[in-house]
Formats: sequence, C-alpha cells, structure tokens
Amino acid sequence: MENPNPPDEIQAVNDLSTSALKTTSPVEECDKTLAESQENIEKPQEYDPENVHYEGDLAIYTDKKSGYQFQWNKDKNEWEPKENNIQYDFEDDTHVYTDSDGTKLFWDKEKKAWFPKLDDDFMAKYQMSYGFNEDVSKVTNEKPPPQVEAPAKAPKGEKRKASEPTWFEVDEKQNTNVYVSNLPLDIEEQEFVDFMQKCGLVMRDPTTGNFKIKLYKEPGTEHLKGDALCTYIKKESVELALKVLDDYLYKGKRIRVERAKFQLKGEYDPKLKPKMKKKKEKLKLRKQQEKLFDWRPEKKEGDRPKHERIVIVKNLFEPSIFDQDVSLILEIQQDLRDEASKIGEVRKVNIYDRHPEGVAQIIMSTPEEADQVVAMLNGRWFMKRQLQVEIYDGKTKYKIMETDSQINQRLDGWDKFLEGDEATGKSKAVE
Repeated sequence: MENPNPPDEIQAVNDLSTSALKTTSPVEECDKTLAESQENIEKPQEYDPENVHYEGDLAIYTDKKSGYQFQWNKDKNEWEPKENNIQYDFEDDTHVYTDSDGTKLFWDKEKKAWFPKLDDDFMAKYQMSYGFNEDVSKVTNEKPPPQVEAPAKAPKGEKRKASEPTWFEVDEKQNTNVYVSNLPLDIEEQEFVDFMQKCGLVMRDPTTGNFKIKLYKEPGTEHLKGDALCTYIKKESVELALKVLDDYLYKGKRIRVERAKFQLKGEYDPKLKPKMKKKKEKLKLRKQQEKLFDWRPEKKEGDRPKHERIVIVKNLFEPSIFDQDVSLILEIQQDLRDEASKIGEVRKVNIYDRHPEGVAQIIMSTPEEADQVVAMLNGRWFMKRQLQVEIYDGKTKYKIMETDSQINQRLDGWDKFLEGDEATGKSKAVE
C-alpha cells in the first residue's frame, strides 16, 4: 500500500484515510485492500532460482527488491501473490493488519479508516523510502508575524488632513526641462527662445503668458553666467534637443544641453512651493497647449475672412416704433430676407431693436454675395429713411444691454401683441 510519489508524511496519511472512507468494517477493508494490491502487483516473468524455496510441495518465490512473495499455481502454470502476504491481528482491542512491506495499520472506529502508527520506526522507514523532509512541527510551532495595526479611518464627512509638503524628485519620463550651458554672454531671451524652439515649442506661463525660460545671472549683478533653463511642452522635444542642440556651434560657442536635474539647497521651505492649480486652470492650460499642436489647413492667398459675409444695415428704423407695435420686428426682418434672397442664400437676419442707429444684420453664405447685397441696398429708401449699408468690420458690437425695467416693458409689449393675435383669431372664427 505504498504511494510512489507522496508529497509528505501528512499527505500519505490523508491518502490512506481517503481510500478507506467508503469501508464499513475492518475485515471488508482488508479483503478489498488485498484484492487491489494483488491486481496491481506485477507477476514475475523471469526469476532467480536461488530466490525460490519450498514449503512442503508449494514453491515460493521471494522478490528481493520489494520483499513480496509469490506462490506457483500448477493449474494456471504461473506465479501468483501468496495468500498470507497480509497478516491480521489484534492489539489493545484494535484491528491491526500488517502489509507486505511490514507496515502496521490500525483501524479507526470513528473515521472508519486504516491509519499507520506514526512512531519513530514508521518515520525512519518512510524517510528512507521517500527522502527526508523537515519536521512539520517546526512550521506549525512558528509564531505568526506580528500584525501591524492599520491606521484608523476618519469618520465619514470629516476631511482628510493634508500631508506636510516635502521635497520630491521629478520623474525623468515626465521631465520636460533642459539645462543649457556655455551660452554667449550677450544672448537675449527671445534669441534663446528662438534657438531652443528648433526642437519644439517652449512652454508659456498660463498666468503671465511669458516663456518658461531662465537665463542665470551672476549673484548681485545683471551679468549673464552663460547657462539657462528651458521648459518644453512635449517630452519628445527634450530627446530631440539632446541629439540636435548638444555640441551645436552658436555664435562661436559649443552649446551643451542636458536633462535638468533639481537639487535641494539648504532646508526645504514649504512657503516657496507654488500653489496648486485648480481643475479649471489645468484644463484651460491643456487646451491652450493642444491648440498649439492643432493642425489646420493654411488659408489660400486671397481668401477673405468670414466676417466679410456679414452685411450691416443702418438707419433702418426708429427704436421707439417697436414700443407701439412689436410685430414690426418680424415684418422688417422678413422684408430684409426677401430682398437679400434675390442675390443668394441668406443664413440669418438679426434686428438690433434697441440700437439708436436702427441697425440690422444680414449674414450671407459668401463674401461675394454680401458685396452684391451692399451694392443693392445702400442708399435705398425704406419707411422714409435712407439706408446706410456696409460690410461688417469684425469688431463693433451692436447689441445693446437692457435694464430690468426695459426688459419688463418689452415683455409686456409682447404679451399685448400675443393677446391681440388671439383676440383677432377668435373674431375671425366667429365670423
């Protein structure tokens, strides 16, 4: 009943217990074990006559390797396992059987399984057969490592305290700063920016709009030292600057370019740390940077700006007339659309009813169409007023901001206009 490759002593015991759980009595288990062992034992095909002895007329062959005995069956003319390879016995009112290899197994009434007696003799024989394993008791007796108490979580609703600011190292993968040395002493800031932008765009400060560069000066003077710091927008620009600008001859000087490394001088002063940007400021900065790298097709020579599609009509009305009849806004708007449609597509018509100059706006599809509308309407008479028509300059704001009282007055006028339409509709229905 040997397991050829047991993992350890405990596993061997578990295997024996698992195989015996289905038995109901020690006698039946012994019979079953004997039958299985006889089926699994390889019958000898060749044997050494010196290992054969006789018990009466019965020939017995003993396998020197396993110690297992076979008896000769005259009817079948072959060797078969000897019947008394397993011995049955009782010890202290407990069923015991001895296997062919000399292992004693004891019957456990509660678990209904055979278990070997784990004494020194059994462990010595087991370790000689399968190798030596460290004592399992050493593992079980080891004390577990001391558990570190986790910091108590703050109750819900209570803000987590911010950690004290400390000095930190900039990750090289995210570092877009380069240190430049051996510069000409008469270099200007713009010259330095133009030189560094050969390899990429230089970052601007989001608040001041100035380039993020620094030309170092001698302490207490305005004389340049010949070294500087430059911050790119993209980290790829740093790699390109190291390859292109390093050892570059500029104004008779061999420029040296390397990754900027920041070191703490003296004690860290958290008061000098720049304030963290708000989420909106970070988003605005990111959009500005993305816009710099946004690709847009170049305008063709002679292309006119979009604002030249807009026609401005002045002296079209007197703003006070809308206080008496607000429906005139829609009528004037439709009249302008009808006239401009004779030239081309009209995108939109706006009436600035509060502007003192009586201004209206007509948006055409192309600047050329807008030119034709100006030629058609300029100088014409409308409601006893001569029109002044021109192309929009793209800057002037014609919308007039109203006060609260003016807004309420205009809304009252619209309410009366709508009520009048409803009354007119009812009278027509009655007729």
